[in-house]
Amino acid sequence: MSVPVLIVGAGVIGTAVACELTARGVACTVIDERDAGGRATQASAGMLAPYVEGHENGPLLDLGIRSLALYDEWVARLTRDAGLDVEYRRVGTLEIALDADHAAQLRATSARDAGVTRTWLDPADARARHPALGSIAGALFTPTHGYVAARQLTAAQAAAAVKGGAAFHRTRATRIERGGDVLRVITSTGALTARSVVLAAGAWGSDIDVAGSSIPPLRPVRGQLLHLGWRGHPIETIIWGPECYIVPRTDGSLLVGATVEDVGFDERATAAGVRDLLDAACDLLPGGWGATFLSVNVGLRPAAPDDLPVLGPDERMPGLIHASGHYRNGVLLAPLTARLIADWIVDEKRDPAFAVLHPNRFFRGV
Repeated sequence: MSVPVLIVGAGVIGTAVACELTARGVACTVIDERDAGGRATQASAGMLAPYVEGHENGPLLDLGIRSLALYDEWVARLTRDAGLDVEYRRVGTLEIALDADHAAQLRATSARDAGVTRTWLDPADARARHPALGSIAGALFTPTHGYVAARQLTAAQAAAAVKGGAAFHRTRATRIERGGDVLRVITSTGALTARSVVLAAGAWGSDIDVAGSSIPPLRPVRGQLLHLGWRGHPIETIIWGPECYIVPRTDGSLLVGATVEDVGFDERATAAGVRDLLDAACDLLPGGWGATFLSVNVGLRPAAPDDLPVLGPDERMPGLIHASGHYRNGVLLAPLTARLIADWIVDEKRDPAFAVLHPNRFFRGV
């Protein structure tokens, strides 16, 4: 079977690219051996917080700000086109300092981010506004931040893509090779050909053999995410501490994440991971010890050696486009990634970000 565009990977990135391409009238097929969102996405709390995640990383901060600016329109379009509700709220983030040194760092960060509305709260103010907090040294509130329900988002992206004409197939890609004017993708159920192939398989993309090129060296980083039933004072913003974050959902429950574990392709939930997250959460919200333990989810996030995404056309194999390596920011960067990849496929528009994020940056001189 031959298609215009074949997308390898049905996570939040792959489905976002499919959604954007079909909205522009480009037919595409998405392949993955799991259901949409069945890998790293399932353990994402869906935070949209570039000014937290990108503190020390200029390119990542710029990408996050650009993508966050797209989110209102992106979710509105998804709910319209897919006919599915997506929980999405701009409730802000409250970064917690537990000691004086961390408080000084956060206050310095606030002063550095010119043009961004951020409010420093001393301990008394923070506790007055958020009575569930424990003993803290202060907090930094960023109102523009928020979250989106990651699995709902991915499901809506997939549904919108299908309504736009995309097809999804359960199969595993093992090899990509050039065959004349097209790329040939060998899968566990047969071969497919396409003019363009978007590699959005996350850490699992490293297992795909690409003839004549090399896959960027992505490593899986395990993240465990807890779901708790909360019984204390209502939590009205995302709580971000030194060792965990806490996301309040509209049903009153809390998501607590996420561990960062270099353990290879091990998708187990562990007692140690659950314990560490509970300890960290209860340092911030002492009432957490009375919460109901609902579940734990695990995902393997794809991280490049420089912790930046891998985006753009492959210099060694024309027609192959990379969209992976988003690590902890796949949900945040999904709308922007979809736009940049679709711009390249449809109009060969090369975004300036490709100069930093291009896939061949790891192989110069090889």
